Amino acid sequence: MSETAWRRIAHDGSHEIEIRKSRFICTMSRVENDEDARAFIASLKKQYWDANHNCSAYIIGETASIQRSSDDGEPSGTAGMPMLEVLRKTMLTDTVAVVTRYFGGTLLGAGGLIRAYGRAVSETIREIGIVERQFLTVVSVLADHAEGGRLHNALSASAFPEAEVNYEAGGVRFTLHLPEPDIDAFQQWLAETTNGQATATTQGHVSIDRPVSLSH
Repeated sequence: MSETAWRRIAHDGSHEIEIRKSRFICTMSRVENDEDARAFIASLKKQYWDANHNCSAYIIGETASIQRSSDDGEPSGTAGMPMLEVLRKTMLTDTVAVVTRYFGGTLLGAGGLIRAYGRAVSETIREIGIVERQFLTVVSVLADHAEGGRLHNALSASAFPEAEVNYEAGGVRFTLHLPEPDIDAFQQWLAETTNGQATATTQGHVSIDRPVSLSH
């Protein structure tokens, strides 16, 4: 398995903005497939049954293979597509957004609608946050008790991630989560550091979510 990373929202959530007396309520959720996304959209349409529009956009798949959008009665291209474009620009996937609009009596025009729907999604993403999911390889190293302390100090001073340390009857076990491209470098570092006395073995893979800065 090669190192893989993709982005999605940190958690489900919603955010509301008001533009010229029209309310735009953006609700976002993590989804795993097309059926989940459609069910989420249907639930929002049921919840906000009295709204003028419930426009939607979603991207699904590690390679963003599924991309859908709906203007739900707004002029073509003024709602769903701007929403989808925000998801693309922020490199989100496995994410669905529904923007519910309660018309305030003032027409916004095509340009105004495009900006409003895009802004609703952008601000909601900023409120919720983004995480980047990575698949990492679990690497285990067993050192004898005499060498355990020295290896622990060497690992702490290295550029590799902090290791989980467990003291066992057979020695000291260090467990690290490494991107696959770093494994060869770690193996070489370990051989040099321990004079070939310790070796690393892979124990499978894990996925983790790392927060992504939205400051820029």
